Amino acid sequence: KPADLVIRNGRWVNVHSGEIIAGTDIAIAGGRFAYCGPNAGHAIGQSTKVVDAGGRYLVPGLCDAHMHVESGMVTVTEFCRAVIPHGTTSMFIDPHEIANVLGLPGVRLMHDEAVAMPINVHVQMPSCVPSAPGLEHAGAELTVADVAEAMTWENIIGLGEVMNFPGVAANDPVMSGEIAATVRAGKTVGGHYASRDLGLPFHGYVAGGPEDDHEGTRAEDAIARVRQGMKAMLRLGSAWYDVASQIKAVTEGGIDPRNFILCTDDSHSGTLVHEGHMDRVVRHAIQQGLKPVTAIQMATINTAQHFRLEREIGSIAPGRLADLLIVSDLAAMTIDEVYARGVRLAKSGRLDIDIPAYDYPKTAKNTVKLGKKLSAGDFDITAPKGANEVRVRVIGVIENQAPTRALEADLPVEDGLVAMDRRNDVCQIALVERHRGTGGVTNAFVSGFGYMGDCAMASSVAHDAHHIICVGTNKQDMALAVNRLGEVGGGVVLFSKGKELALVEMPIAGLMSDERAEIVAAKAEKLTEAMRKMGCSLNNAYMQHSLLALVVIPELRISDVGLIDVTTFQKVDLFV
Repeated sequence: KPADLVIRNGRWVNVHSGEIIAGTDIAIAGGRFAYCGPNAGHAIGQSTKVVDAGGRYLVPGLCDAHMHVESGMVTVTEFCRAVIPHGTTSMFIDPHEIANVLGLPGVRLMHDEAVAMPINVHVQMPSCVPSAPGLEHAGAELTVADVAEAMTWENIIGLGEVMNFPGVAANDPVMSGEIAATVRAGKTVGGHYASRDLGLPFHGYVAGGPEDDHEGTRAEDAIARVRQGMKAMLRLGSAWYDVASQIKAVTEGGIDPRNFILCTDDSHSGTLVHEGHMDRVVRHAIQQGLKPVTAIQMATINTAQHFRLEREIGSIAPGRLADLLIVSDLAAMTIDEVYARGVRLAKSGRLDIDIPAYDYPKTAKNTVKLGKKLSAGDFDITAPKGANEVRVRVIGVIENQAPTRALEADLPVEDGLVAMDRRNDVCQIALVERHRGTGGVTNAFVSGFGYMGDCAMASSVAHDAHHIICVGTNKQDMALAVNRLGEVGGGVVLFSKGKELALVEMPIAGLMSDERAEIVAAKAEKLTEAMRKMGCSLNNAYMQHSLLALVVIPELRISDVGLIDVTTFQKVDLFV
């Protein structure tokens, strides 16, 4: 029978054999590859569309093995619109951000939106809501029964990153129950081991069932995971630069690359629009010394095999979904055309199609509940009686990495209150409870943003429980910033001396905008520029800001419970 589409005279990047095969024709019928070989003339009929690749490369559509759509500040629809021109045709999303706000109904909303996309958007069921029971209180809680129910949904591909790694190692019944429900369903268990300890706790975690991990930062981390039968996921997100250090396990250590997978984890909307998505990650991996075909395997067939989808995606081969890219420069990943399911979706960096906006219900909005209007006094930190100076614990931001440092600083006391020290880059951080309207505020200190002027930035995106995090040098601005988020239903805002300098509204669960990705990116760029004017030169500082409450990654974090030492998983006092 005649094919729907035949692409002629291409260089076939064959991820099964590791070859690049010149003079290849590809025939597509019914949205799948039907023939891949030297001459598809037999498949050309009167209605067959024929495209001449002109000797360009034919590359499988790229897969992002682990990511959170919400980190892009946009919906699944807008995320797809942003990344399709960059060659992403499959995504494995973990919506645990919306799960922490809206619970199982929130996961269902994103699941149903994902099904409607013109590319493959598979959903991992969030595993840890809250991520660290007893150390934070999220807006919802997921149970083993919830996980078991989700495993019956059509588009659930597995269990999202299991962040409670001490619980897994200790055989916690909730963690083991969720993993067991996933295994019974024949689906993949995602991992998250955010400790540098590769001794017995690591071995206990692997024995518990997680099949991959993206939290490694060193070559020895990647090697340890692969040796234990896990897939080492290497991430290059907006603020995570973990590929270069770990890929040395392959380029210098000679470790088999079949068990290495590339991903983004968290990508800011500005990164997506201006720099790219998985094409950016593949390009970066090639720059670190990988052969282009090997880097492409890590973003295609390796991912497909890991999620038990090798017969569906991840390669240009008969029977697979016809997801492919026409690439003019392989090392630079210059993508000329993007096809998914045999339909051209993008050309020369522009979408060929429109994807209708997905309408989120009112129940997904108005989720920021402060309980009161905050004032500057809510951010006062009272010193121990009689003290003129105090030694405090300080959260230390590490540029381009998810972990923080547990620092200490000596701060002055003025009128009985602990003062900030912006000259030494110590400003205030506050976490404001926003799910139940308790009016609760946790105050502490943070270093690394470099703010010099009077300012405050507040965000309702605060992984993972997503209360409001506010970092500032001026308490009046801190109050204004938090109250403003209450007015608009969430987002991120920067104030200086009583004036609003930038605002990105995110009314959907306080996590996502309902605007187009390019509009959100422009607002985000205005925010970044305003932060720079306040003295912050940190790369992707917004992303670093949003992780300051992530109580599953060492060393020091803030939550609604207090200041948390994530090396011991215990609450610690602000004063040393």
